[in-house]
Amino acid sequence: MSLTKSYQEINEKIKKGRVVVVTAEEVISMVQDEGTEKVLEKVDIVTTGTFGAMCSSGAFLNFGHADPPLKMSKVWLNDVPAYAGLAAVDAYIGATELSEIRGLEYGGAHVIEELVSGEKIKLKAIGFRTA
Repeated sequence: MSLTKSYQEINEKIKKGRVVVVTAEEVISMVQDEGTEKVLEKVDIVTTGTFGAMCSSGAFLNFGHADPPLKMSKVWLNDVPAYAGLAAVDAYIGATELSEIRGLEYGGAHVIEELVSGEKIKLKAIGFRTA
C-alpha cells in the first residue's frame, strides 16, 4: 500500500484551512484505533517537535530588586546554577545545566518548564548590597 501526498496538495489544504495535522504521539493511538490505511488517508502532516532540552537553549530572567538592593553574583534556581553578572538582578539559565544536588535527573530545562507552567521555584543568590 502506498499513499503519497504532494507538497502542492498539502499546501492547498493549508490555504483552505482543511489540513489535518497531528503530533507523533497522537498518530500512534490513531493507528492503533483506526488502522494504518485510514490514518494515511486522513492525516496530512505529523509533527515531530519536542520540548526536549538542547544545547544553546535557555532563558534570561529578571528577578526584580530586593530590599535592600543587591547585585547578584551567583544564582541557583531549584539548585541549578544560573549565570549571573549580566545586571544586578538578571540571570541566564541554560537548559542543559544540571542540578548540583540531583545531577542528571533534573536540570535547567526542568526549571524552565516549571516557570512556563507557572510553578514556584526556589531562588538562591549570593551577592553584595548596592545601597
